[in-house]
Amino acid sequence: MTSPLVSAAWLKSNISAPDLRIIDASWFPSWIASANAGRAAYERGHIPGAVYFDIDDICAEESDLPHMMPDSVKFSSRVRKLGVGDGNRIVVYDSNDFIASARVWWMFRVMGHEDVVVLDGGLRAWEAEGGDLEDLPPIVTGGRHFTPRVQAHLIKSREQVREASSGATLPILDARPAGRFNGTEDEPRAGLPSGHIPGSVNIPSAKLVAPDGRMADEIQLKKLFDDYRAGPVVATCGSGVSAAVLALGLAQLGNWEAALYDGSWTEWASDKDNPVETSTA
Repeated sequence: MTSPLVSAAWLKSNISAPDLRIIDASWFPSWIASANAGRAAYERGHIPGAVYFDIDDICAEESDLPHMMPDSVKFSSRVRKLGVGDGNRIVVYDSNDFIASARVWWMFRVMGHEDVVVLDGGLRAWEAEGGDLEDLPPIVTGGRHFTPRVQAHLIKSREQVREASSGATLPILDARPAGRFNGTEDEPRAGLPSGHIPGSVNIPSAKLVAPDGRMADEIQLKKLFDDYRAGPVVATCGSGVSAAVLALGLAQLGNWEAALYDGSWTEWASDKDNPVETSTA
């Protein structure tokens, strides 16, 4: 694999390919927009043929944590209903600076589907390229079987992150804004303290996004990731969404070994037995 990204120009040239599937993953945090804002954005206008992937629906129903990774049976069933299966090339995009498209890209990779990329710049780049939009539901075709081949090394549990934190065995990169990481700004989720996992390093996901909504250039990415450009790392954030932007950025630099702490800060800070560090500690 050379890059986890494709340009809007590439997508315009290849949009009619019979094996191509386009996924709109638009999603907005609950403290920014109302529920179902992502689906509403999709319904107002999306890339022709795109289906909508709702991370709050294709998730682990039994968990009290938000949009946790579902098991392979549910994931396979849901993506088949979207017309996605074995042998498909998948392009994921969103309308919110990679946040959910990176998450869905990561989810497919956890399930062993490697032929998945993210549209660099998302819907904004598509429109800037002169791409058309449609507001009608797509005709879902395919019906191919989706064969999950779970890549367990790409997802980390609380226990694994505890071990990495206490033993400094694996770099932990936190994608939240600096104020929340440092404990100087409140968490948006009620009842959660701000701060960070001991030993973790703050790389806010917003710094990976250029002003035009595309991924930052290689010079900026190398500066941000510094010593973490090679080898396994684990990315975390508020609830396991923007952390995937870090994994996407690392893949752009050639490091495809970034795992994600799915429960992230929501799970970590909800457990009073987990230590929390702040910049003033």
